[in-house]
Amino acid sequence: MRASPKLILAGGVLAVSLVSGSFMLRGTAAEDHRPGYPVTSAAEEAGSFRQLMSSSMERMHADMMVAPSGDPDRDFARMMIPHHQGAVDMAKAELIYGRNKVLRRLAQGIIVEQQQEIEVMRGALADMESARSR
Repeated sequence: MRASPKLILAGGVLAVSLVSGSFMLRGTAAEDHRPGYPVTSAAEEAGSFRQLMSSSMERMHADMMVAPSGDPDRDFARMMIPHHQGAVDMAKAELIYGRNKVLRRLAQGIIVEQQQEIEVMRGALADMESARSR
């Protein structure tokens, strides 16, 4: 059973609320001494950020390489799901390491919207699979 678009949207709104409540409070690592926010150097943060971004892109590119099925709709969804997941993973890296409020807000939106679109594509793939098995 698939979630309705309204339910997916409601979940997205909840996710934005949760993300903005927990992540928007973060300042720079040196300013924030709460548990979960270790003080690290800018070089360490930049290196960790680059590692996260690199691994996200490598995984995304590998997962997008699907064998053609002969069905453009199916192939589109199968390639776009990992593409969107890559965007989600990269946006999460921005929330962990980024400090620019505008870009952090953008990253929050990317996470919600791309996850909703992933669910739409998964649903479409499931519908296509059901139609093929009839």
